[in-house]
Amino acid sequence: MGGDISEVDARRWSDGLARLHERFAHRFARSESRESALAYLRGLLAPLERKNGWTVAEEAGHGGPDRIQRLLNRIDWDVDGVLDDVREYVVEHLADPGGVLIVDDTGFLKKGVRSAGVQRQYSGTAGRTENCQVGVFLAYSGRLGRTLIDRALYLPKSWTDDRERCRAAGIGDEVEFATKHQIARRMVRRAIDDGIPFRWVTADAGYGNSKGWRTELEQADVFHVVATTRHDTVVTRRAMDHRLHDLVAGLSRQKWKRRSCGEGAHGPRIYDWARVEVRPWHRPDRRHWVLARRSITDPTKVAYYIAYAPADATLNELIAVAGARWAIEECFQSAKGQCGLDDYQIRRHQGWYRHITLTMAAHAYLTVLRAEHLEKGTGQLERQT
Repeated sequence: MGGDISEVDARRWSDGLARLHERFAHRFARSESRESALAYLRGLLAPLERKNGWTVAEEAGHGGPDRIQRLLNRIDWDVDGVLDDVREYVVEHLADPGGVLIVDDTGFLKKGVRSAGVQRQYSGTAGRTENCQVGVFLAYSGRLGRTLIDRALYLPKSWTDDRERCRAAGIGDEVEFATKHQIARRMVRRAIDDGIPFRWVTADAGYGNSKGWRTELEQADVFHVVATTRHDTVVTRRAMDHRLHDLVAGLSRQKWKRRSCGEGAHGPRIYDWARVEVRPWHRPDRRHWVLARRSITDPTKVAYYIAYAPADATLNELIAVAGARWAIEECFQSAKGQCGLDDYQIRRHQGWYRHITLTMAAHAYLTVLRAEHLEKGTGQLERQT
């Protein structure tokens, strides 16, 4: 009996992946590259210890990694078109009007100096400065699931100031230096232009401390709850400029509310939270808040957020958006652990985008499968009750 169920599940899994592949098969000019892309997707989702050109080729039954390497490095295909198709797939299956866009970056540890964008730089993955590449990502989180929907390889000035080095790694002369903030802003603007359904934007302090970005979001009337530093400043209701730390330090005990901002690896993430309304000038239906999150075990540890929200937004709603930022960390963890996001052996700029995009397609597929499984289980439970 168990074997029959497994066979049915395996067939559905394979058929579903093939249907996703059909969405972007037209982005490949040759049948070989189309077939290699499907083989690569299957390899990324296979239970392999490492998911690189050799192991994926072996899983596909190829005699060597040549076809996979051509797919990633040489054969012409429209990688940005594939990303567009994957985003449409995500919206079709996971769209949520209350969804959250989340910005963050992750590091990819590397040896040597030839991989595009590599240098000694801070890696959040390692928690320290390492020789690595850094990718900036945009995740979509909604009621049905969360997955990655945009990506860009950060190129430090040590690269963009050395055009010969760039050319050797396949980076075109038209590619200019962009800060991580600038990359993130482009991604959110692209999501808005593409009509991705969402209600909120959130990010950690590495991005949220940009007043220019916060102003841009507000001008576009995009609701956001973004982390920032204790030294950031805001204009209070009395039209005075205050540091966040000073603004929150004097709050009475009654202002703090103990709340969970979502489930973590070890259960609910519970903190004490407070908010202070700021900015004397605003639309009648909009408000600006400073949101503070304080550790229960160590009250000296306080994190700060800037919020632009509907006037009727509750404290619990702002807390939920702040807590949604961890969803992108979960995306990184599952995409690396289950889809080989960081298993690539590629040095060229184009190859990075190709591997990462196909990995995002695989991760989106897993996310949709989980959503369908949960909905099916909920439907069965409702019928039983």
